[in-house]
Amino acid sequence: MFGSVGGVFSGFSRRFTTVAVSLNSDAINLLHHVRLLCSLGHLQEALKLFYSIAPPPPLVQSHHTYAALFHACARRSSLPQGQALHRHMLLHNPNPDFDLFLINHIVNMYAKCGSLDYARQLFDEMPERNIVSWTALVSGLVWHRPTEFAFASVISACGGDGDCGRQVHALALKTSFDSCVFVGNALIMMYCRSCGGADEAWSVYESMEFPNLVSWNSMIAGFQVCGYGNRALEFFSQMHFSGIRFDRATLVSILSCLCEMGDGLEYCFRLQCLIIKTGFISEIEVATAMVKAYSSLGGEVSDCYKIFLELDGGQDVISWTGIIAAYAERDPEEAILLFRQFLRECLAPDRHMFSIVLKACAGLATERHALAVQSHVLKVGFEDDTVLANALIHACARCGSIALSKQAFDTMISRDTVSWNSMLKANAMHGQCKEALQLFSQMDAQPDGATFVALLSACSHAGMVEEGTKIFETMANNHGIVPQLDHYACMVDVLGRVGRISEAKDLIDKMPMEPDSVVWSAFLGGCRKHGETKLAKLAAAKLKEMDPNNSLGYVLMSNIFSTDGRFNEAGLIRKEMEGKTVRKEPGLSWIEIGNHVHEFASGGQQRPEREAIFSELEKLVRRLKDFGYVPQISLALHDIEDEQKEEQLYYHSEKLALVFALMNLGNRCYSGNIIKIMKNIRICVDCHNFMKLVSELVDMEIVVRDSNRFHHFKAKVCSCNDYW
Repeated sequence: MFGSVGGVFSGFSRRFTTVAVSLNSDAINLLHHVRLLCSLGHLQEALKLFYSIAPPPPLVQSHHTYAALFHACARRSSLPQGQALHRHMLLHNPNPDFDLFLINHIVNMYAKCGSLDYARQLFDEMPERNIVSWTALVSGLVWHRPTEFAFASVISACGGDGDCGRQVHALALKTSFDSCVFVGNALIMMYCRSCGGADEAWSVYESMEFPNLVSWNSMIAGFQVCGYGNRALEFFSQMHFSGIRFDRATLVSILSCLCEMGDGLEYCFRLQCLIIKTGFISEIEVATAMVKAYSSLGGEVSDCYKIFLELDGGQDVISWTGIIAAYAERDPEEAILLFRQFLRECLAPDRHMFSIVLKACAGLATERHALAVQSHVLKVGFEDDTVLANALIHACARCGSIALSKQAFDTMISRDTVSWNSMLKANAMHGQCKEALQLFSQMDAQPDGATFVALLSACSHAGMVEEGTKIFETMANNHGIVPQLDHYACMVDVLGRVGRISEAKDLIDKMPMEPDSVVWSAFLGGCRKHGETKLAKLAAAKLKEMDPNNSLGYVLMSNIFSTDGRFNEAGLIRKEMEGKTVRKEPGLSWIEIGNHVHEFASGGQQRPEREAIFSELEKLVRRLKDFGYVPQISLALHDIEDEQKEEQLYYHSEKLALVFALMNLGNRCYSGNIIKIMKNIRICVDCHNFMKLVSELVDMEIVVRDSNRFHHFKAKVCSCNDYW
C-alpha cells in the first residue's frame, strides 16, 4: 500500500512545532466549505474541492479539514479515496508533527474500511494513545473481523491499561467471545498487569469451561506479576497433582515467584528435583531461571554453577549473564574470571552483561578491572549508554577512585536520575558532603527517594547536622517525597553521631511507621559512640527481637560494656551469643597484589607469610612509637594485661594487610603512590590512628574502605577528619 508503516509514520513528532503559514481568506473559506460538504455526505465534491486548493495548505492549518475528509471516507467505507488522501497528506507534509486527533481519524478510516492490518500497525507505532484510539481499532476489528484471535490481540495490546481492557472485556461479553479460551487467557494477563488485579483474573479463570495449559500458565504468571508467590505455588501444586503436564513457561514463572519469597530456598530444592526428573534441567530458560532463584535466595553459588554446567555448551548470553550475576556480589573475583571465559568463547556481551560485570568490579579493591571492562564497552560501541556510565561511576567510587567517578559523570552525554544519585552516593561514601550538596543544587533531573538517602548519608558522614535536618524536613514539601524507613535511619544516624541521642530517640518515637532493624542499628551506633548505655540496651533488645540471629546488637552492647570496663557483663553477652549460636562476623581485610586478591583475618591465621608479616609489623610499630603512636588499649574487649591488649590491637586484619602491601610495593597492581585496602567491618580507632601515622612515615596515600565509608589517609590526616 505505502511500503512500511515506519516510512509513513516515522515523520510524526510528538507535538506541533511547524511554523504556521498564514492562509488568505479565500483558502480559509474553501477549507470551511470542504468540511461543510463532508458533513452533508458529499465526499467526491469535498475531495475535488480540497485537491484544487493551490498551494496545498500546510497540515498545521488544515488538520481539521483532513480529519473531516478521513471521517467521511470511513463513513462511506471508501478505502481508495482514503488511501489517496493519506498519500496527498504525506506528499505535501513530508515531516508532519504528531497530531493525536488526526491520527485517530486515520486509524479509524483504515479500520472501518477493512484494512485492519494497516490500522493495527499505525496504532502500534503511535507514541501516544487515548480512548478514541482504542475505540477506533476495536470497533473496526469487531465490525470486520469478529474472531477470538482479534479480541485476544486487542486485549494483549491493552497491556496494563485496565480501563481499556475492561471496555474490550465488556464487548467480548456482549458478543459471547469471552467464553473462548484465547480471549480468557489474554484477559487473565491483562488484569494481572493492571494494578495487580489478581482477583479479577481469577474470576476470568474460574469462568473458563475448558482452560488449557496456557490458561494455567497465565494464572501462575499473573500471580507472580501481582506478588502472590504462595498462591502461585498452591496453584502449581494443584496443576501437578491434577495430572496436567507443565512446560518450561510454567517452571520459569514458578522459579520467578520463588525469587521473591524469603523462605523459597526449600521449595527451590524440591522444584529442582522435579525439573531434573522431567528433563527440563537442560532447557536454557529453566536452568537460567533456577540459577537466578538460587542466587536470590542465598543458595550456594557453587550449586548455581553446577546448574549452569548442565547446559553442556548450550549457554547463551542470558545464561552467562545469570551465572556472572550470581557471583557478582558474593565472589566478584570469580565473576570477572567467568567474564573472561565468556569472551574467550567469542560470545558478544550485551549492555545488561556489562552492567553486571561492572557491578562485580565494584566489589574489588582497585579500579583496574572496572577500567578494563570499560575499554570493552568502548570497543563494542556502548560508550553513550547511560546505564553503563552509571555502573562505571558506582564501580570506580566503590574501588576508591572518586576522581574517576567524577570523570565518568562529567563526560556523560545524557544523565538520568540514577546518574546524579550515583555521583551523590560516591561523594557521600568518600565523605565529600559539601561537594554532594553543591552537586544536588545543579541536579537537572527529578530527584527520588534514593537522592535524599545519598544526601542524608553525606551529612551523616560529615557531621553536618543542620544541613541534614533541613534536607529531611523539606524533602516532602519541596520535592513531594515522603520520608521512608531508610530516610529515618539516615536522620537517626545524623543525630546519633553528634551525640543528640534524645533527639534521635524522639524522632524514632514519632515515626509514622514501625522502625526497622536499620533504624535501631543507627541508634545503637550513636549510643555506643557517646556512652548512652541505658538507651543502648533498649536498641539492642529491639535488634535481638527483630533479628535474633544477627550479631550486631550483641557485639555493640559487649563493646559498650568492655569500653566501660564492665567485663563481666560483656562476658555474659558473649555467653548469650554462644547459647543462641549467634556468630560474630569475623574482621577481614583484602588487598590486591599483582593479579591476586589476598585475604587477612585478625591474627593472620592461615597466611603462609604470617611470621614474616608479624616480624615486619613489629618493626613498623617500633618506628611508629618513636613517631608518636600510642596503642588505644582502652578499646581491648577483654580483661587482660595491657601488654596483651597491645598485641591484640597489633594483629587487626587491616594492619596485617597494610604490612603485606608494604612488603610487596614492587608488585602492586595499581599506579601511583596509593595502597588500597578493603575491610568488611568498621575500622577501629587504633587502626585509624595507625594508618594516619603510617601514611606520613612511608609518604604514601592509604585508602581503606570499611563497611561504612572510605578513609583516605595522607600525611597524617584522614579525609573523614576523624569523624566516622
